Amino acid sequence: MPTSDAEGKDWSLDRFLAVLPDTVTDIGPGLGTYAQLLRPHHRGHWTAIEIHRPYIDHYGLRLQYDEVHHLDAREAPDHLYDRDLVIAGDILEHMPPEQAIALLYRIVQAGARHLLVSLPIIPAPQGEVDGNPWEAHMHDWTATDMDHVLTGLGGTVHSRHGHTLGCWWWSR
Repeated sequence: MPTSDAEGKDWSLDRFLAVLPDTVTDIGPGLGTYAQLLRPHHRGHWTAIEIHRPYIDHYGLRLQYDEVHHLDAREAPDHLYDRDLVIAGDILEHMPPEQAIALLYRIVQAGARHLLVSLPIIPAPQGEVDGNPWEAHMHDWTATDMDHVLTGLGGTVHSRHGHTLGCWWWSR
């Protein structure tokens, strides 16, 4: 689904307000949940990387973001991750875990100063949705798994583990 559970969004907003990033890349924005939540508080320059082309027009992403790229985040050029904040909101469960981990390492190596990760921390089986094969869930993450991965990136990690979603804020 191109949307996310509301759990943890207020926590994410608090972290965002503490940093006020001027450059943001939102991976897999879907309907633009994070732009709608965060951007009214600090505009900055926002970039979206959306793998499913129909979402770009259907959800008006060009109106919500300064740049919109129709790309697979795993193949996006590194300069799109050299940002004050990179958001991986409910996307890592849509790829095999080794690819998700490689993407996180790549984002950090490309220069991201902060990283916001959100994903289900309970089993959440899901297949293709509305003709979008990338909506299928390929891995069930636990909070402990993601804690371990993000701690391995160096830097500092803050997290909020809810009933359904986990949220992490990694900083260089």
